Amino acid sequence: QVQLVESGGGTVEAGGSLRLSCAASGRTLSNYHISWFRQAPGKERAFGAFITRSTLSTYYADSVKGRFTISRDNAKNTGNLQMNSLKPEDTAVYYCAARSAGTTWSASQSSSAGWYDYWGQGTQVTVSS
Repeated sequence: QVQLVESGGGTVEAGGSLRLSCAASGRTLSNYHISWFRQAPGKERAFGAFITRSTLSTYYADSVKGRFTISRDNAKNTGNLQMNSLKPEDTAVYYCAARSAGTTWSASQSSSAGWYDYWGQGTQVTVSS
């Protein structure tokens, strides 16, 4: 079992930045691919960004590409999401997710919420206009 805990959410003005963190316990996070998803009120959970266990590959949703950067520090057992140039439409609860790295991955799989084994409880991000 992997327990994931997100932090770093808050309220920021449009154009501002936030850095989210995902702390893992129970297992070594380096054995897992990591993604960030988000869910706005009344909407389905949507994919944001993905990073492989080795950090060699990343993948972003078009809506965040060029503004968000996913990273990880396997030594600290954490994943991170740097969010710049935030927009009001980025307002959502942000979730960290992990998938065992024992299988190959594809863009379609990594962007599907059902592909992941573990989820955090989420952290609220609110961007004011």
